[in-house]
Amino acid sequence: MFGKFIREHKWKYISGILFLFAVNLLQLITPKITGTVIDGVNDGTIIESTLIKYSMLILLIAIGVFVLNFLARLQINGSSNLYEFVLRNKMFEHLLEMSMKFYNERTVGDIMALSTNDMGALRMAISRGIMIMADTVFLLIASIYIMSSQINLRLTLIAFIPMPFMVFIMLRFGKLIHRRFRRVQESFADMTQKTQENISGIRVIKAFVQEEFEIDNFRSLNKRDYDRNMALVRIRGVFFPLISFISSISYLLVLVYGGYLVIDGTISLGDFVAFNTYLGMLVWPIASIGRIINLVQRGKASIDRIGNILDEEADIYDDPAIPKDFEPKKFRGKIEFRNVTFAYEEGGEPVLKDINLKVDPGETLAVVGRVGSGKSTFANLILRLYNPKNKGEIFIDDIDIMDIPLKVLRDNVGFVSQDNFLFSISIRDNIAFIPEGISDGKVLEAAKLSQLYNEIEDLPEGFDTLLGERGVNLSGGQRQRTSIARALAKDPTILILDDSLSAVDTDTEERILEGLNTFMNNRTSIIIAHRISTIKDADKIVVLDEGRIVEEGSHEELVTQKGIYAEMYERQLLEEEIAKA
Repeated sequence: MFGKFIREHKWKYISGILFLFAVNLLQLITPKITGTVIDGVNDGTIIESTLIKYSMLILLIAIGVFVLNFLARLQINGSSNLYEFVLRNKMFEHLLEMSMKFYNERTVGDIMALSTNDMGALRMAISRGIMIMADTVFLLIASIYIMSSQINLRLTLIAFIPMPFMVFIMLRFGKLIHRRFRRVQESFADMTQKTQENISGIRVIKAFVQEEFEIDNFRSLNKRDYDRNMALVRIRGVFFPLISFISSISYLLVLVYGGYLVIDGTISLGDFVAFNTYLGMLVWPIASIGRIINLVQRGKASIDRIGNILDEEADIYDDPAIPKDFEPKKFRGKIEFRNVTFAYEEGGEPVLKDINLKVDPGETLAVVGRVGSGKSTFANLILRLYNPKNKGEIFIDDIDIMDIPLKVLRDNVGFVSQDNFLFSISIRDNIAFIPEGISDGKVLEAAKLSQLYNEIEDLPEGFDTLLGERGVNLSGGQRQRTSIARALAKDPTILILDDSLSAVDTDTEERILEGLNTFMNNRTSIIIAHRISTIKDADKIVVLDEGRIVEEGSHEELVTQKGIYAEMYERQLLEEEIAKA
């Protein structure tokens, strides 16, 4: 992507570099003028009008340098900012296209570090790095030419004696800087992840009085980050002074041998001053090679990390053979699992095993089972958050879901997950969360069906109340009901409720289910729950155990079977009686 961007915006970079060359060309004139003036003063040949003329010329050069520097930075820095803008958009788009497998393997901290520190390092490499590189190449060549051809070749060669040592040190230190910067970025990602987790889980931390423990954990990560940064600081702390020391040796050699040449009359005092000025201009670009290496190595480390993300391909995507005008756009709602076996990891233990199940249009299916029995995986496969890749097929309206466009599939499904994630926008916008927008009437109707309406109306700003991160200013039950309202407002053909009534009391649950009875008419509904009261009126109930369907039937049929379902039901009845006592 970087190469493509450079090709598309090459004229901005070329014009910026040409402006820089013009700046350096003007700067190279100034030492020659200074040398001429000194020789004129020394010889007594310069007059006042000539001195004023040279002074005005230096002033004009300074103005030209200012204007051209501005134009150069506008082109090159502007292009680097544009690249960062394009890359951020590309990164965000790529992240949203990635499947759940990607997020199971990556931490939030690592992704945040890529989007902040690494982006900044890359931008510096293609802005400051390119500018310093252009300055270095031009000044190096031009200064050497002027010093050797117009002043003294031998003096130039002597001045360059320490330079090979400088280049060697730059190359050696560049690799160390690259490695240590990568480690700094990795530790920053870990620290970002820890901070994000603690802020998101602040209620849990306080409830379990774990503030000191988490502070100690953070201090440990922060100490590691500090140590790695100090390791980078130490290597850079040696690197730059060492470059300055070697450049000082060049000045010393020039001072001794150049002074001898002035005394001997081989060069004039003005030439000696001009030579030292050129040497100063030359040492800066050579010393900047280290800075270039530093910027390039940091940028390379960052672009490698970013490239690794962008090179990852989503394993959930539309088959190119699916027609663009896929029909039907609206499903009837028939769902069928045929011999489905699924494991999250290749060669791992299957979470679902030989699932055969049919749900007719308009039917309500309930899925119950112990923790870890595969209930949520069942819902994830219908949404194609994961592909049924191991064995078997899933059909909707007798069409293999692998042959259905993802947008069409997910447009037809209203999904309420266990975590009830809400965005930091208004309650109204959280409920009306689709690009096409949902009318206020549908928002209010959905809020009433989910038994949320009255509570939200009592808030000072009602449905325009802005939510904190993850809806922190709502109770757990209110967050669940907002998530339910969001799914209902979508008017889906298939409704999936994944343990989405666990945070409400039984009375509220009963009212929500009564409201949903009307809504679920002529819609296929899948209710995943732990509480039997939530699903006892379902048309069909399946019990999952260790990934297999071990029981299937209506509530009454399953109770009489005296199996896992009956055991769960009796235990919950006992808990209710104890709670009432």
